[in-house]
Amino acid sequence: MGTEVEVSEPLIEKIAAVNDEEEEADQPIPEWKDQITIRGLVASAIMGTLFCIITHKLNLTVGIIPSLNVAAGLLGFFLVKSWTSFLSKLGFSIKPFTRQENTVIQTCVVACYGLAFSGGFGSSLLAMDERTYQLIGADYPGNRAEDVKNPGLGWMIGFVVVVSFLGLFSLVPLRKVMILDYKLTYPSGTATAMLINSFHTNTGAELAGKQVRCLGKYLSISFFWSCFKWFFSGVGNSCGFDNFPSFGLTLFKNTFYFDFSPTYVGCGLICPHIVNCSVLLGAIISWGFLWPFISQHAGDWYPADLGSNDFKGLYGYKVFIAISLILGDGLYNLIKIIAITVKEMWNRSTKDSKLPFVNDIQDTETSILLLEQKKREIVFLKDRIPTWFAASGYVGLAAISTATIPTIFPPLKWYLVLCSYLIAPALAFCNSYGTGLTDWNLASTYGKIGLFIIASLVGTDGGVIAGLAACGVMMSIVSTAADLMQDFKTGYLTLSSAKSMFVSQLLGTAMGCVIAPLTFWMYWTAFDIGSPDGPYKAPYAVIFREMAILGIEGFSELPKHCLALCCGFFVAALVINLLRDATPTKISQFIPVPMAMAVPFYIGAYFAIDMFVGTVILFIWELVNRKDSEDYAGAVASGLICGDGIWTIPSAILSIFRVNPPVCMYFGPAVGS
Repeated sequence: MGTEVEVSEPLIEKIAAVNDEEEEADQPIPEWKDQITIRGLVASAIMGTLFCIITHKLNLTVGIIPSLNVAAGLLGFFLVKSWTSFLSKLGFSIKPFTRQENTVIQTCVVACYGLAFSGGFGSSLLAMDERTYQLIGADYPGNRAEDVKNPGLGWMIGFVVVVSFLGLFSLVPLRKVMILDYKLTYPSGTATAMLINSFHTNTGAELAGKQVRCLGKYLSISFFWSCFKWFFSGVGNSCGFDNFPSFGLTLFKNTFYFDFSPTYVGCGLICPHIVNCSVLLGAIISWGFLWPFISQHAGDWYPADLGSNDFKGLYGYKVFIAISLILGDGLYNLIKIIAITVKEMWNRSTKDSKLPFVNDIQDTETSILLLEQKKREIVFLKDRIPTWFAASGYVGLAAISTATIPTIFPPLKWYLVLCSYLIAPALAFCNSYGTGLTDWNLASTYGKIGLFIIASLVGTDGGVIAGLAACGVMMSIVSTAADLMQDFKTGYLTLSSAKSMFVSQLLGTAMGCVIAPLTFWMYWTAFDIGSPDGPYKAPYAVIFREMAILGIEGFSELPKHCLALCCGFFVAALVINLLRDATPTKISQFIPVPMAMAVPFYIGAYFAIDMFVGTVILFIWELVNRKDSEDYAGAVASGLICGDGIWTIPSAILSIFRVNPPVCMYFGPAVGS
């Protein structure tokens, strides 16, 4: 998260070739149409639904979403392999399961559940609802009752349909430039390709089978534990294991407790150690020191009789300081990525970049590697996607979207939408290039820039809705464009057709346009979304609405000293990032990540405890048996996250039918204390 990952392309290809060359040599490469199968699409829809549910849950609770690529790769391999094995035992003749089909499934699933994030369901779209408006306060300057649009299944599906496909068409003509000419590494796409390639070797298939069994084991444990917890969670938000005062009641009041959440422990196993430690550090700074200190000045810095969710009191400090850290971190990394991009492009244009030297006389291994690279390039370029098709697709979709979006969000005028689409390809290129270099997708940062600009241009009469809608448009385009290039890189390394990658992205996006809103609607219908005292706080809804209001009103209504504190934390975010980049790796690996520190400032410390437990388990596991931890940590984490996510479905059904847990397990002080 925010760290540069250096992956050498020749090294990647060498590893791939050495491990797989013998087994690849005899395997024919299917035509692009044969790489997309009915069984693959069914598996993609099942996994896309599951991962949309998980993504929404994380988005509506803590806002930290780890990569689920390992889980998607493992489950895709497991579902199709199980199906083909079952049919084979019944005597049916079935097509072999290839790495190309596995890649198509992976691409489809990622495109589907990616919309649960980039669609803005937990941020820009939810920020328009009445609950968020009431949380900020009806009398808060710039927060108008007219700027309210509650979630609706129809308009949400319509919105994601008209904005989600544009990013796919914006950069298709540049796929050869990005993948072959610039040789961008796209570390996540490369890692996914290595994972899929390993599944389809004899030794890799054996390990994959063990990983799938491990994932299934911990998925079952997580599911039944979540079910067990439900029976004690009672009515309201103060009962059960989710409110277990692990470190005593005093720390519990400051949100320091372990809430036995398999999801957050799983996130701790997946996220890097420095991210988990940064989250805990942010919780200690905010809930351990800063908020208690500011609370002591109630009556001086802000009125003492304000409610716990009043923006003119402590709640305002929590939200605005979190915003300042997020913006400082985002601004630094945006400037950094743009600078890296410009520098690399300049080096390439002036031929100053260091090119590998190839001897005229090559050994056998080098010859094999060059032949393998040539084979990948031939496959990648074989099935062309015409430039005229991509250009006409973008123009046509932009025209439809420009006409449609103002009917959904009247304050966002057609000419503002059109201007967004004129500059979107350039921003999508910058984001995709930066993602290829550093593995950091800055879609949310580009979205926030669009939010501020459009909100300030429209002004008080509808600027909040217009800014939030523009944020959703921009996030969707730049995010899907970067995801597509990641998938092209994966396809290149797994000998998959570029056309099958593009079509599977289209199919996955089409699935996501229906599945993402439907799964969000399940949460919206079943749970109290946005309640600051409930499990589904939807933290980014309040933060994004406040950003839109800031774009219009400025800083005039902040509590006393809040602006000074915000400036201090904004500068601190810049300085910390600068130190991370300027110091040697042996030092920078211990410097915290400001974006991760910001999340608990608003939400609380409880999930930071869970994630830290996950990182401690992983750290000890690495000390005891590093090989096993590398092989199985991702499977264990994915099982914990998926099991808890699956339990959300029966939990939501029970909530919809008003079936309440039978027991409320509550903790309070002893009678004599």
